[in-house]
Amino acid sequence: MKIGEIREQTADELVGKERELAEQLFALRLQKVTGQLQKPARVREVRRELARVLTVLNEKRRAGKANEER
Repeated sequence: MKIGEIREQTADELVGKERELAEQLFALRLQKVTGQLQKPARVREVRRELARVLTVLNEKRRAGKANEER
């Protein structure tokens, strides 16, 4: 998912996406440990996508707080 697509989502959608990616990352790490992981690069992709989602979510939260202070 591209950053533009992530920025278009609401905060609630991003929280859901964060949970989904965290669960997916956990499952991939579990597969890695047990030797069942087919695509090792997928761990890196999911980790980066999770970081993008968290970054945009934090930006939206900060923007909300800045508007409340005004």
